[in-house]
Amino acid sequence: MNPLIRTPKRWLGMLLMLLLVMIYLSIGVGAVWIGPAGIFEYIIGKEASGQAYIIENFRLPRIVVGLLAGIGLGLSGAILQGVIRNPLASPDVIGITKGAGLAAAAVILLYPGLPVLALPAAAFSGAALVMLALYVFAFRRGVQPATLALIGIALGAVCQAGIQFLTIKFPLETNAALVWLTGSVWGKDWTDVLMLVPFILIGAPAAWLLSRKLDVLNLGDDVAEGLGEPVQKARLSLLALAVVLAGASVAVVGTLGFVGLIAPHIARQMVGNRHVYLLPASALTGALLLVTADSLGRGLFPPTEVPAGIFTAVIGAPYFLFLLRKIQKS
Repeated sequence: MNPLIRTPKRWLGMLLMLLLVMIYLSIGVGAVWIGPAGIFEYIIGKEASGQAYIIENFRLPRIVVGLLAGIGLGLSGAILQGVIRNPLASPDVIGITKGAGLAAAAVILLYPGLPVLALPAAAFSGAALVMLALYVFAFRRGVQPATLALIGIALGAVCQAGIQFLTIKFPLETNAALVWLTGSVWGKDWTDVLMLVPFILIGAPAAWLLSRKLDVLNLGDDVAEGLGEPVQKARLSLLALAVVLAGASVAVVGTLGFVGLIAPHIARQMVGNRHVYLLPASALTGALLLVTADSLGRGLFPPTEVPAGIFTAVIGAPYFLFLLRKIQKS
């Protein structure tokens, strides 16, 4: 293979091109199939058979939501893995998405009449509470990579038990909660896009600007302090950013599993460990995974749709086991 292909910038360009192709193809997938020629006609302004209405009101909003949520989850996973120095760290594995899911399920089931903005606010609160608990148990005396995954799994199990209790306690109201808890971009519209886009437009550049801090933290606390980096302040700011990105994404698309875990690992194989390249590569990979999962969910069994969270779990669970085996051997 040409060595130039292995450079980070080339990989980022390839990821971006692949994502654009996937978005283009995804526009046509669904109960009403729109071929590549029909999509091109829409782009150049030659509407065919009323397909513009389907594209503008049903396909494009959910694609943009999947794109933004994938970016948020991919970045959150990369930040957490860099701060914690643990390859198993991700928003779902260490319980952040479960905390957001429990809070959101409580809002959906206990207070269905609340305004729509109550759902993302609850998801943020749940994610922040789990991260606070993680900080108390694992961060106050320094990062403990060997125990962090276990603490996160325990917190996630507690949150999952709470979710199951609520769904059993309120069986007649669980349908909406179950769709959200599975993780899906079904039914998303431009209102959801507007709800999510400010967090990604602010959070993504902020993460990239803090990429150097992640590189320094990866050297260890003693080395980072020797280089003049305020470790605790940097760690807290990065963790808060990870919670915001994950909480906003989960609030809109539900508890999609494993995107934040596998996207940084795939990106790392392509661009290496420097976060100035790893963060954008993780964002593009997360977006590609989620847009692809949603396209498969729409296209495999039309008109029935399979939630995107099922596909990300099918991919992510075996990958998680592979990582565990790899860590045990190292």
